[in-house]
Amino acid sequence: ISCNLKPGPRKRSQDPLLNDQAVIPSKRDYSGEATTDELELPLFDFDTIVLATDNFSVANKLGQGGFGCVHKGMLVEGQAIAVKRLSKNSDQGTNEFKNEVRFIARLQHRNLVRLLGCCIDMEEKMLIYEYMEHKSLDSLLFNKEKSSLLNWQRRFNIICGTARGLLYLHQDSRFRIIHRDLKPSNILLDKELNPKISDFGMARIFGGDQTESNTKRVVGTYGYMAPEYAMDGIFSVKSDVFSFGVLVLEIVCGKKNRGFYYTDYQLNLLGHVWKLWRESNGLALMDSSIDGAYSTEVVLRCIQVGLLCVQEQADDRPTMSTVVLMLSSENATLPQPKHPGFSLGRRRLESDSSSSKQDQSCTVNDVTVTILEDGR
Repeated sequence: ISCNLKPGPRKRSQDPLLNDQAVIPSKRDYSGEATTDELELPLFDFDTIVLATDNFSVANKLGQGGFGCVHKGMLVEGQAIAVKRLSKNSDQGTNEFKNEVRFIARLQHRNLVRLLGCCIDMEEKMLIYEYMEHKSLDSLLFNKEKSSLLNWQRRFNIICGTARGLLYLHQDSRFRIIHRDLKPSNILLDKELNPKISDFGMARIFGGDQTESNTKRVVGTYGYMAPEYAMDGIFSVKSDVFSFGVLVLEIVCGKKNRGFYYTDYQLNLLGHVWKLWRESNGLALMDSSIDGAYSTEVVLRCIQVGLLCVQEQADDRPTMSTVVLMLSSENATLPQPKHPGFSLGRRRLESDSSSSKQDQSCTVNDVTVTILEDGR
């Protein structure tokens, strides 16, 4: 990563992982073998960040979560930045800091947020990103006063751009990276409303021929986690695909999967979409705030792709390379989706015994997860 900024005097970190030259040792190469590659990441002077953010003023505060706060800043050169300042007493924040540095500093794609550098000063740890003028997708999508900015073409561009960014993580970068926390608040929008995937604090790297892994510490946001991950701690590229599918359906509908319930059937958003799709009434799902022209074929294709991505069984879900192809090709033939995972409340959508296994109820109480709220 190159940066034309000239940082001032550098402070020494107390963290052995990050020395005073901000040289980050790589732990693995693509094959999973140890490597001695090093990455030089621009190190910002603490006083520079204090000046840029007006001493982390409330007026410049963009958000807050379990990790700490994010502030907008303006460098003396006139470049706008976003500063993620980690809580000093947060072990989770420290681990996420290391994760972000290891991963995102090595990744370059137009649909991934760009890490400009970091700031390390005693107990202070900060990540410096390019500033995104329109903040996160959820700040527009779920805001009645702002959602009209997202006409259909812009929504479709966000879907396609996010798909390309996720494909890069899974297949086209040097590493195979599983994001594990894809959701609207982690999709940032620039001045032209181009999407950029952010927040790699929960990401994991796969090496060689590894296709899945499991963990006893399930982290993420309920409503976006795949069934096999929430229930058994198993994650893979297909668990990211599930999250992407939820994201697609939320973009089309303008509603959150989490907290949405279709009262007649006690369905969440996935169940509601599945019900209307089976009734050949997919266009009724479109966000009423969408204004302007749109192609019904493209809208229905996006709904179908979303449903294919959220299928209950991981093996049934497409890879992101297939998803990108399905979204970009009008001639691609799409299979019919099977029942989505985590789609029901307490009632069954259908009473047909042949589909009883797929139609079992699933509530928040059925799984034990570490839930990290949006905006963390």
